Amino acid sequence: MVKSIDFHISQLDSMKQYPKELFYIGDTSLLKAPKISIVGSRKPNSYAKTLTTKIASKLSKNKVCIVSGAAMGIDAIAHTSCGFNNTIAVVANGLDKRYPAVNKNIIENIEQQGLVLSQFKQGQSATKYNFVLRNEVVVALGDALIVTYADRNSGSLRSVEFALKMGKPIYVLPHRIGESEGTNDLLEKGLAKAIYDVDKFVNSFGYPSSIILNKHMEYFATNPTYEEAMKKYPQEVFEYELKGDIKIVNGSVEVQ
Repeated sequence: MVKSIDFHISQLDSMKQYPKELFYIGDTSLLKAPKISIVGSRKPNSYAKTLTTKIASKLSKNKVCIVSGAAMGIDAIAHTSCGFNNTIAVVANGLDKRYPAVNKNIIENIEQQGLVLSQFKQGQSATKYNFVLRNEVVVALGDALIVTYADRNSGSLRSVEFALKMGKPIYVLPHRIGESEGTNDLLEKGLAKAIYDVDKFVNSFGYPSSIILNKHMEYFATNPTYEEAMKKYPQEVFEYELKGDIKIVNGSVEVQ
């Protein structure tokens, strides 16, 4: 069900103009999580596909929510790799449409488990200018921007322009000469930093899972005994232990 956001999203204050309206389907609590935006070409090479998968997956395991634009290529890989319950998709059309059609299943999964955002009323189709507006929201929501593949004149470079204006750190993959020349240009000009070691990069953006996101984690952070926790939140104990957010140590609950 499409709903209108009736609260302020502080991250969007970095935009040239705060959106007049925002609509959503899904879990708005993800807006409170640490976030990183990942964008790139609709036709990346296999190297970029592999590294995007690895980066998004590992960031998600470090409690970072992934933001992207639901497009083909890098966007779709980023959304899928981090888990649909830990991603925000910003789209360039009304939320009664699922565009592009090839990503229909991905978008539906994010609606059910994650969060889909739009500035556009139902019935509105995607336009070239809408994509520009969409890109600004994608960049504004993240603490940093990662561009894993972009040719010169790529739409992803417009996202880079937004990131530079907002003062967001920009990261790219180091590519061979003749490939992803847009991101190679950024490196040459000193406008972006290269990710040479994925684990080192991810750890630098890791957020301890003791960050309190809900009442259950707040309770578990008090280190109750396993018996006490099972009496109070039996289902959540199993759920969070399975996800690796908590573990049982010497009869007590510990947040990871």
